Amino acid sequence: MASEKGVMLLDYWVSPFGQRARIALAEKGVEYVYKEENLGQKSELLLKSNPVHKKIPVLIHDGKPVCESLIIVEYIDDVWSDKAPLLPSDPYQRAQARFWADFVDKKVYDCGTRLWKLKGDEQEAAKKEMIEILQLLEAQLGDKKYFGGDTFGFIDVAFIPFTNWFYSYETCGNFSIEEVAPKLVAWAKRCMERESVAKTLYDPKKVYEFVCTLKKRFGVE
Repeated sequence: MASEKGVMLLDYWVSPFGQRARIALAEKGVEYVYKEENLGQKSELLLKSNPVHKKIPVLIHDGKPVCESLIIVEYIDDVWSDKAPLLPSDPYQRAQARFWADFVDKKVYDCGTRLWKLKGDEQEAAKKEMIEILQLLEAQLGDKKYFGGDTFGFIDVAFIPFTNWFYSYETCGNFSIEEVAPKLVAWAKRCMERESVAKTLYDPKKVYEFVCTLKKRFGVE
């Protein structure tokens, strides 16, 4: 097992991407220093650690930075491999887990942003797309406890942070996720029973307050 000495996470409280790293670290029982970033005035450490994208999260382990949330989660899984494996051992299942985590990356965040940022027909199109995305993910989940089966794993870590944005998506888009994807809502409740998730995710209404500040900033209201 690698030394836990010198583990730091550069992050921002509401970021679903940073929350992935926090959940993975909690699942592994890794102690670390949390450094909250001011995204309006990024620290020199963040700019030095992620000079290409200049974004959070960044995991710094023994002075070496690791960037991009899914890569960070894989790194955590590889380094602290003796506890709570997140990726399956079977190569095909690993590939499938990476595919669906990438699907979440490419689809959910972008579509959710359009839901609160746009109005009228464009917002309606975003709502329709979000419902299709959620129903695809629900079909992938099926009747399983978690996306990988009975074990909380990589896809769950990738997707669960977005569920505390569900209230914002519903409120902005005027629809019910429980009506269009009830199995996803039940899955989210199961995940929230895990200490790693419950201690990381914020109250959905607090997230919505944050969304409202963004709406004001972008002149959406």
